[in-house]
Amino acid sequence: MALKTTHPVLGPRALNRATLARQLLLSRSPMGVTEAVGHLLGLQAQNPKPPYYALAARLDGFRPERLSALMESRAVGRIVTMRSTVHTHTAGDAVALRGLFQSGAVDRELAAFVSRGGLDGVDLDRLAARSRALVEERPRTPKELREELLREWPGADPQSLSVAARCLLPLVQVTPRGLWGRGGQVALTTTDAWFQGVADGAAGLDETVLRYLGAFGPASVKDMQAWCGMTRLGEAFERLRPRLLVLRDERGTELFDLPDAPRPDEDTPAPPRFLPEFDNLLLSHADRTRVVPAEHRSRTWSGNQAHRVFLLDGFLAGTWSLDEAKDRTTLTVEPFAHVTRTQRAALTAEAERTLRLMTPAGTPYDIRHGEARS
Repeated sequence: MALKTTHPVLGPRALNRATLARQLLLSRSPMGVTEAVGHLLGLQAQNPKPPYYALAARLDGFRPERLSALMESRAVGRIVTMRSTVHTHTAGDAVALRGLFQSGAVDRELAAFVSRGGLDGVDLDRLAARSRALVEERPRTPKELREELLREWPGADPQSLSVAARCLLPLVQVTPRGLWGRGGQVALTTTDAWFQGVADGAAGLDETVLRYLGAFGPASVKDMQAWCGMTRLGEAFERLRPRLLVLRDERGTELFDLPDAPRPDEDTPAPPRFLPEFDNLLLSHADRTRVVPAEHRSRTWSGNQAHRVFLLDGFLAGTWSLDEAKDRTTLTVEPFAHVTRTQRAALTAEAERTLRLMTPAGTPYDIRHGEARS
């Protein structure tokens, strides 16, 4: 008779510290920017600034100009990948991860628009070929792309045409969009045109599972599926089971991890961190209680807009906002519960560091603490 195997159990604090260590949030990392973007498998980037604030919270000596220079040199770029949302990736990951995740949320988004009837009579292969020719001739804004495609399919829904082009093709948002202190409207071209010399082909699923665990583990199959927008990943985890450490959370959910990955003691100090809206720390697990207390889960969003958040003792503890006036920048901290004097001092120090990094030299700044919002 086979012996029953008992897997070690990790409580919420142990999972929290393990995840923060992988996310470079227990202590700031000496990694370079390119290495960090690769280690984290990309940075959520619906808005231009979040990747900069994400790295400011994680890297020792980070300066926003460094990421901006990498974007301008095309070493990193902005592209739709996980969950069919925009991320900042290294050039290699922009190509490989988009190829892997095409069959997940990206294809489902396209199927949803097709089912609504906005693309009736549109040959999708022809649409992809026409869109590629247009954006490789020169980068096009979504509006310009829609207008050109409507010339060929005047009866189609305009938004459906541009979404279909974005789903069918790996389209990069070209600079100056996303550059620090400059910016610009979204304009698109293909990864082939933008990242010349980068090897084509999709990332391997098994390799990506291992990389995900290295950045977000320990994690369940459902956790990774929530992160990437793909389904039916159980077979990949089963193939890798002999190479992985198997654990459980307090609810009995099976968790997988890299055997040599850091799993700090649950009492390891976790300093305050200010995170941008949509940070992947908050979006990459089906069970978010390792970072987001259940009572606070609904407090990070208003409608479709995510709030900037901060961590205390490793867990979501409030929101923060910036008022960037011409003559002064004000950072306002709004906790969800009472903050002790010691915690307030630590938050102030972290806020000052963030502002020194991210505010133009010579611009005065203030830090304000709001009352706890129960």
